Amino acid sequence: MNCVKRIALMVIRNILLVPFMWCKLCYYAAHVDKYPEITRYKLLKYIVKRANKGGNVTIEAYGKEIERSRVSDAVEIAGHGVQILVDGVMTYVGNEKLMKKQSIAYEPCESAGTVVYVGQEQTFLGALVISDTVKQGAAEAIHKMKNVGVKKCVMLTGDREKTAKHVADELKLDEVHAELLPGDKVDEVEKLLSAQKDGERLAFVGDGINDAPVLTRADIGIAMGSLGSDAAIEAADVVLMDDDIRKIASTVLISRKTLRIVKQNIVFALAVKAVVLLLGAIGVANMWEAVFADVGVSVLAILNSMRVMKNH
Repeated sequence: MNCVKRIALMVIRNILLVPFMWCKLCYYAAHVDKYPEITRYKLLKYIVKRANKGGNVTIEAYGKEIERSRVSDAVEIAGHGVQILVDGVMTYVGNEKLMKKQSIAYEPCESAGTVVYVGQEQTFLGALVISDTVKQGAAEAIHKMKNVGVKKCVMLTGDREKTAKHVADELKLDEVHAELLPGDKVDEVEKLLSAQKDGERLAFVGDGINDAPVLTRADIGIAMGSLGSDAAIEAADVVLMDDDIRKIASTVLISRKTLRIVKQNIVFALAVKAVVLLLGAIGVANMWEAVFADVGVSVLAILNSMRVMKNH
């Protein structure tokens, strides 16, 4: 008897209910412009839920130019995201912390990648998942830095811990600290600075506005020239104009060579001047030796300094 009931229910479901639901969905889809944004979102969410039962579904992007007249009053909330007026309605785009701060009941997304949550006023609209790809040349840059004597490579990021660990494992980093606010990054840098030994220096590489306080606090701040924010560039000691992080190792080599040449020039200049001064004191040196000790030494020091540009 139970078997007969099950068969009857399956027949009713497949013959009557399923076609009815799909006809209803098709009707909604054909008249989607008649419904408000929140109804469209719920409809899309339902379609995705039903479609994913039979496999993954892909929804293409909007693919049209944005009407900028609809958007105004954009404000960045450090470490959280942005708030912006869209058609006069306050819209929030950012991480989980922003949703919690605005008391928006959101649905956590566990997909791999950077998750960006979207809400309007107190309504949760959905989440965007941005696939994180490691910057080209990053692994090579880490390898080169290790070769020039960098002892520890640490990643400080505001991204989710799962994403951060995946990137850290791929790049073979020594430490990773995720889900950090700008103030948290400064605290982590303070810990690294306190653990330094004599003669060691801490360099920090960043490009965002959230990195500006850390770039200022580190012994050496390195920012990206074209992609970096103005705040990061202003706070940095070194700016990579082409954003090629592989050149950080070259920067270390150039700095060491520059310091070595400066020391050579100082020792050479003082030694020559001391010799000429001594010869002048005993009456052996004349005016030409004095000219050489002044102008000649300066010219030789400049020529020696030009070696910095060799092979770089």
